[in-house]
Amino acid sequence: MGIHSPLAWTIRPATAADAEALAMIAQATFLEAYAGLVEGADMLAHARTQNSADAMRATLDAGGRIWIAEAEGTRAPIGFAMLVASTLPDAQPGDIELKRIYVLDRCQGTGLAAALLKSVVDAGAGHARLTLGVNRDNEKAQGFYRKHGFAIAGTRTFTVGTTTFDDYIYARPLPESLT
Repeated sequence: MGIHSPLAWTIRPATAADAEALAMIAQATFLEAYAGLVEGADMLAHARTQNSADAMRATLDAGGRIWIAEAEGTRAPIGFAMLVASTLPDAQPGDIELKRIYVLDRCQGTGLAAALLKSVVDAGAGHARLTLGVNRDNEKAQGFYRKHGFAIAGTRTFTVGTTTFDDYIYARPLPESLT
């Protein structure tokens, strides 16, 4: 298999033992998305506080759920999705939040993000809505969310160091149950 060959993957619930792998994916995908938009020192500080192994363990310890995607055969981490109680502005009772869905550039467009989202939606059954924040300039991600039933429900700002971004808040209803 070549370095740019498509990858087969598996998805499984993450545990605290996966914290380092989750942090590596979070840091790599954050760098892919924000390099050139955020000062280097601010990116490093964000990685230490928001995308660290300790932050991943804290999310799991607080009741958050994370699904990790791994390259089949090597178990190399290639993506993850994180589900938490909604912290977004104007959250409604029964809302849950897709806090992160990160997939390496190499794996985008392969169906991996959709498979991770399905894990989140299945786990969220019985809640009212699934919410998330996405950068207003990230048209690719917005298209993905619209394709999967999300609609704009509000706005917020997102700050990394000295740089502030405008985000859309997207929401979609969740099924009452899977049965």
